[in-house]
Amino acid sequence: MIDQLRPAIREFLAKETTGGYFLFIAAALAMIVVNSPLASLYSGLWQTPIEVRAGAFEIAKPLFLWVNDGLMAIFFFLIGLEVKREIVEGELSSLDKAGLPIVAAIGGMAIPALVFVMINWGIPENIDGWAIPAATDIAFALGVLALLGSRVPVALKVLLLAIAIIDDIGAILIIALFYTSNLSIEALMLGAVAVAGLVALNRFGVLRTAPYILVAVILWVCVLKSGVHATLAGVVAALAIPLRGRGEGHSPLKHLEHQLHPWVAFMVLPLFAFANAGVSLSGISIADLMAPLPLGIAMGLVVGKQIGIFGFAYAATATGLVKRPTEISWVQLYGLACLAGIGFTMSLFIGTLAFGDGPQMEQVKLGVIVGSLISGAIGYILLRISGQPAPEIAPAQVSRA
Repeated sequence: MIDQLRPAIREFLAKETTGGYFLFIAAALAMIVVNSPLASLYSGLWQTPIEVRAGAFEIAKPLFLWVNDGLMAIFFFLIGLEVKREIVEGELSSLDKAGLPIVAAIGGMAIPALVFVMINWGIPENIDGWAIPAATDIAFALGVLALLGSRVPVALKVLLLAIAIIDDIGAILIIALFYTSNLSIEALMLGAVAVAGLVALNRFGVLRTAPYILVAVILWVCVLKSGVHATLAGVVAALAIPLRGRGEGHSPLKHLEHQLHPWVAFMVLPLFAFANAGVSLSGISIADLMAPLPLGIAMGLVVGKQIGIFGFAYAATATGLVKRPTEISWVQLYGLACLAGIGFTMSLFIGTLAFGDGPQMEQVKLGVIVGSLISGAIGYILLRISGQPAPEIAPAQVSRA
């Protein structure tokens, strides 16, 4: 019986969108635990101190930060690999391909941030969260698309992936420029040496990934100690991985991307969701959601993403700057803009950078979860109504083809 199930299980796990289901389960589990008698155990678990020490050198953090600073560096490493591949030979390799997603992504980051700032204007302690609704959780969004099956064209998934990758580039720049403080020049200089080592490995044609990983770990430690957020080390290291190898079809970057994806999709991101998504619903009322911080985040994700992505895409298409794929209708493009309002993982991550473990994080979680759920529901309904299932081809037709 188990042997009969294995092919189906392998096929299920092989689907990229399956990661979205795991994220949803992890987030739901966190909500259940936090609102149960196990809440104190949940809190105590993530505050467990873990230390790595060698002589005078030490890294001492609670388990919560090992997840956010350590495991999420692996996630950003995977993002870096995807970005390099798409820029060199993928959907961002030419202006014709990249035009629409670039315009849509710019609008999808700028307008949500503007909506947040408008709602939180005059509240200095909240303004640091302006970038929270600018993010998109690609795993969750693809998970919703997977539920729709053949009702959505493949071109829509490709466009969503391209927008999400550009969105990730924007998030990386935002983290580097706006969420960095108390810089250590000595650690930065050591990090620069590590970067030089990665460049040297690439220039000398080293194709084995182990040396890159070793130097990447050193770079992560340097960046962690420098004051720059440690996850950026993952992106920098990924850009040094060679895309092409000696033999035709051999790619160290694609091989590493293939190996890492299951670990990120089924362990790193679900663990992050379980550690960050727990919101106590005790005593929460409509008034709590209407507070400026959660309202700004939710409105940024729901309203800002729709206006930003669809509005910018429509304007650029109307003026002839970009072209809309013929397979994608305007209603489907609007549905995609709604799905991009599922900020979840990336929004929560930026929230932790903006507010740490302060009291505002509960409001951040509330705004992110409500905004993401509303965006996902609207996007799903629009795409289900607008799409038609692809016709099935009968076996007889296949044999005559």
